[in-house]
Amino acid sequence: MFSLVKENIRIALNSIKSQLLRTILTVLIIAIGISALVGILSAVNALENTISNNFASMGANTFNIQRYDFTIQTRGQGEERKINPIIGYRDARAFKQRYNFPQTQTSISFTGTRAAEIKYNDEKTDPEANVLGVNEHFLINSGLEVEEGRNFSVFDIDNNSNVCIIGGDIQKALFKGFNPINKSISIRGAKFKVIGVLESQGSTFGNNEDLRVLIPIQKARSLFTQPYTNYDISVKVKDKNFMEAAQDEAIITFRNIRKLEPKEDNNFGIERSDSLINQIFQITGYLDFAAWIISIITILGSSIALMNIMLVSVTERTREIGIRKALGAKRNTIAFQFFIETIIIGQLGGILGILIGMLFGLIVASIAELNYAIPWVAIIWATLISLIIAIISGSYPASKAAKQNPIESLRYE
Repeated sequence: MFSLVKENIRIALNSIKSQLLRTILTVLIIAIGISALVGILSAVNALENTISNNFASMGANTFNIQRYDFTIQTRGQGEERKINPIIGYRDARAFKQRYNFPQTQTSISFTGTRAAEIKYNDEKTDPEANVLGVNEHFLINSGLEVEEGRNFSVFDIDNNSNVCIIGGDIQKALFKGFNPINKSISIRGAKFKVIGVLESQGSTFGNNEDLRVLIPIQKARSLFTQPYTNYDISVKVKDKNFMEAAQDEAIITFRNIRKLEPKEDNNFGIERSDSLINQIFQITGYLDFAAWIISIITILGSSIALMNIMLVSVTERTREIGIRKALGAKRNTIAFQFFIETIIIGQLGGILGILIGMLFGLIVASIAELNYAIPWVAIIWATLISLIIAIISGSYPASKAAKQNPIESLRYE
């Protein structure tokens, strides 16, 4: 039995080699469908990995008060989008003072500039860095860790101390491997003593999280005085069981600060970190669905093409089938020979499609600076689908070959 299977595989391989151009075209057709599936799922998987890594550190017990909700609403023609007022410093400071929900801590921050030149002696940053004004709770609420040195203290913030915490790339650019702690850097002519270095965060969507400097919020306000600055408010709840109550209290507090009437809608947004992830994953779920639709359409075409190729192969080898039957080959043997040939072509197309799809996903992840990971789920599905394609596409041609009359086959020219 094993020798018969081995012989059929050898015959199938010889047949594939004899029709090399046709085989290559068939393999490419199958590979296009599989690569579409694996490629899109790889890119979506890289996006999800990046988002998960960025938000996981924030945990499920953090929520933000922001200018707008993250949710994107489709508006009818002629309907104007509601413009919410910015969250100014007075709003942010009033919220921090009035919001006294138990076991919570409030972070206030803003981006002073995204184009600061940071100097240390004769060294300076290139490209230019982000400078953020923060309070003592910013690092904890943002899920950031200090790799060297320490975090801001209440004393640093309340006394407007000239201290700062720098990102890893700032350290590399200015200090060339030396310990920057207690060294002084210059930002717009103001001197700040480095008290900490952040753990590396990498880049996300082209935004380098390691190329930034954190300074006390009041110092930042004195350096960066541009009007209409929007502030970020983040609240961390120690016990996530109180998350809903803390969020409701925050909404009431901020509505009072904004002096909204009971019938008026909120003119601000509130977003939990875990709900934000869920909304983003819902969007990526649509991308997954689109990938499957595109792939199914392409794969359907691939299966039809493979079946036609095999039917042509059966027709061209009618005389060969007649000779094999005349020599004693059974129907099952003939069917198995063509079936094995189809399986081999299908698997070759599947393997090539998986490799092309992974390469596509890797290129997209590299360009978008996403965290790429091998898409094992997509690979398993692609392998199964290519096998199913081969089984479905090979069944009819193999059955047709097995049912041919040996006498009529020998007469075929």
